[in-house]
Amino acid sequence: MVQDIVGIDSAAVTRWFDALGIAVAGRLTFDRIGLGQSNLTYLVQDEDGRRWVLRRPPLGHLLASAHDVAREARIMSALGGTDVPVPRIFGVTQDHMISDVPLVLMEFIDGQVVDTMEIAESLSPQRRREMAVSLPRTLAKIHAVDLEEVGLSDLAGHKPYAARQLKRWSGQWEQSKTRELPELDDLTRRLVAAAPEQTELSLVHGDFHLRNVIVSRDNGEVVGALDWELSTLGDPLADMGSMLAYWPEKGEDTGGEFAPSTLDGFPNRSEISQIYLDETGRDSQALKFWHTLGLWKVAIIAEGVMRRAMDTPANKAAAGTPTVPRIDALVHKACEIADAAGI
Repeated sequence: MVQDIVGIDSAAVTRWFDALGIAVAGRLTFDRIGLGQSNLTYLVQDEDGRRWVLRRPPLGHLLASAHDVAREARIMSALGGTDVPVPRIFGVTQDHMISDVPLVLMEFIDGQVVDTMEIAESLSPQRRREMAVSLPRTLAKIHAVDLEEVGLSDLAGHKPYAARQLKRWSGQWEQSKTRELPELDDLTRRLVAAAPEQTELSLVHGDFHLRNVIVSRDNGEVVGALDWELSTLGDPLADMGSMLAYWPEKGEDTGGEFAPSTLDGFPNRSEISQIYLDETGRDSQALKFWHTLGLWKVAIIAEGVMRRAMDTPANKAAAGTPTVPRIDALVHKACEIADAAGI
């Protein structure tokens, strides 16, 4: 009996396992895991309980260059010998006899993913703090990677990152927006005018936040950094700015239905920023620009997710689709941060 699951040809994937030389016991089963509305992730198990993870792009129409799982696999493979915690990559296929889109097979890391408020609320304040403290320290490890040594110096262009980000994401906004939003357009102009000079170039994760890591069940330490599809080369502070954009404090409404950082035990943005700045020696004033840009970018991503769910209902996920009020709240908070920073 062949299992029927949306987005996967289980019989073809089983043949791919054999071609990779991976011995399996009995029939493979496939279960969708994670709450993401971007690349789709499946837990693959055999009858002996061995586990793997399979990734593919989302269903429906894709914007050019988006959701490149083969590129994502290249990055994780390159990081395999560094201090950055990533799963091992077993195989990548773009064979249309196996799948009409690229597939990546990787190691299953046994740990905890905090991707719902229910899970976050079940944790002790001490465990919340432990995992929060590990996030900026993991970012510091990512930004310390020697690009030449791991073979990633050609991953992306080396031109000023702020200008590249502003061009890319304002273009994404134009392609995916569902309405006009003058406040965002004005913020885009302000960010362009305030873009800092680039002084260093590092690997940038591009979407680093609590839902995109696996943490140890024993001590809260990050044991797997996932979802590298937006990774590039650029200013390392951009990652910290994005993480702050996903870090609402009590009384703020930018987190939507998932706002664990408002729970007791999670440090505030100032403290979590200081952990990173102490670890790396980078500039606190420059971080304010990247925090603003992070909120701006999250708003644009959220609009794209909302648009994709409208166009292809199968892309809706249990995490919930972003709403217009939440996207507007992100833009408004970005303007607040920009005003306070003199942007």
